[in-house]
Amino acid sequence: MKLQIVHDTLYTFSQEVCLEPHYFRLQPGITPNNSLQSFDLDVSPKPLSISTQNDCEKNLIQFGWFQGSCNELRIKAKSIVTIEDNNPFDFILFPQSYLDLPFSYSDKLIVTLSPSLTGEVVMDELEEYGQNIMIGSDYKTLSFINNLTHQIHQDFKLVYREEGEPHNANHTFDIKSGSCRDLAWMQIQLLRAMGIATKFVSGYFFIESGSAKYDLHAWLEVYLPGAGWIAFDPSNGSIAGDRYIPLCSCASYKDAMPVTGSFRGEASSTLNTFVSIQVLQKELMGLNP
Repeated sequence: MKLQIVHDTLYTFSQEVCLEPHYFRLQPGITPNNSLQSFDLDVSPKPLSISTQNDCEKNLIQFGWFQGSCNELRIKAKSIVTIEDNNPFDFILFPQSYLDLPFSYSDKLIVTLSPSLTGEVVMDELEEYGQNIMIGSDYKTLSFINNLTHQIHQDFKLVYREEGEPHNANHTFDIKSGSCRDLAWMQIQLLRAMGIATKFVSGYFFIESGSAKYDLHAWLEVYLPGAGWIAFDPSNGSIAGDRYIPLCSCASYKDAMPVTGSFRGEASSTLNTFVSIQVLQKELMGLNP
């Protein structure tokens, strides 16, 4: 299936400002089941220059710097992505020691995964919530992560919150509700507290419905030796399959924001965003003529 993704972001300032350099994280990442056909980034006012680079976690980003002043900043990203059907469970855990919990990563992996293992202090009640699900999963690693993802979807109310950083994991657990990024961040902190490396993922979730409304979505990735980074989405209560299109995967949500930067001036600002995903081409394979 070939998709066109348009992500339009507009910052409006109450008076003219001078823009500092900005990072743009709006280019879809290439995965084993997704390929990027084209990407176009239109920024107004036009940057003095803009470069494409890899950040420290190998995400592809654009870095632009400006001159002069302006009273608005508009960023329009247009991507064409091909996604292929896949079996998200087509992997094994290896060595076998990772099949059961608790497990310990090798010393070499701990060094590499350190940022994705370092988390907040979670409250006893949240840790007990995870422990109970682990016991109910017979300490099986994959069953536990699947069951935890599903249980969060069942127990927490999903709410829409356009702006703001993810809430603290303990706060989300207390109020039993949150946006997609709140639920993902809570699950990340719980898994890290249990010694499982996780990352925060920002991107898009495609729904085959003509009435679907889109926005940036958040989920998480778990590192399982033998399988690699496997994505799970507590907002939908399942493993994340081929309809998930990542933009950034980072140890910290702060490094996954679609636009980061600052300005010089005394102005206040407002933010408006628009995301559309359109099917350009759909192949039906394996059908008899």
